[in-house]
Amino acid sequence: MEANLFLLIGAGVLVACGVYLMLDRALTRMILGVTLIGNGANLLILQAGGRAGSPPIIGRDSEVADGAADPLAQAMILTAIVISMTLAGFMLSLAYRQYRYRTNDIVERDEEDRAVAARPNTPSAAPDHDRSADPDTGGLGSSGDAFGPRSFETPVKEADDEG
Repeated sequence: MEANLFLLIGAGVLVACGVYLMLDRALTRMILGVTLIGNGANLLILQAGGRAGSPPIIGRDSEVADGAADPLAQAMILTAIVISMTLAGFMLSLAYRQYRYRTNDIVERDEEDRAVAARPNTPSAAPDHDRSADPDTGGLGSSGDAFGPRSFETPVKEADDEG
C-alpha cells in the first residue's frame, strides 16, 4: 500500500492544531478544534482506504485504475462527517446557551464543583443527609431528615400490603 506523505502530514497538522485549540477555555476555539480533529481523522481514514481505483460498482471498470476502490473507507468518512457535524452543532448550541447566560464564551472554573469534588465520600457528607428533623423550622434532631432509602421504600411496601 502506498501512502501519500503530504496527506499524512496534513492530517497530523490538523489533529495537532485541533488538540491545541481544544485546550483553550473559549468555546469557539473548542468548536474549531473539534472540527479540525474530525477533518484530520477523515484524512487518516482516506489514507487507510488505499490507492484510488475504479468505482466500486459491479460492471464498471476504469482504464486508469487497475482495481476497484475500497468502499468501506468512503462509508466511514461519510459517517465521520455526520458525527463531527453533529458534535459541532451540539457544541454550538452549548456556546449559544453560554453566551445567553453569561454573554461570554470563556468557560471559567466553578468553585462549587471543586467544593463538591473535595467533599468526602462518607454518607454523612452526602447532600441529602443532615440533622434537620423539622421541615418547617429546620431544627436539629437525632433522627435527621426523612430523605433516603427508607422514605422511598415505605410507599412501595404500603401499596404491596393493600393489594
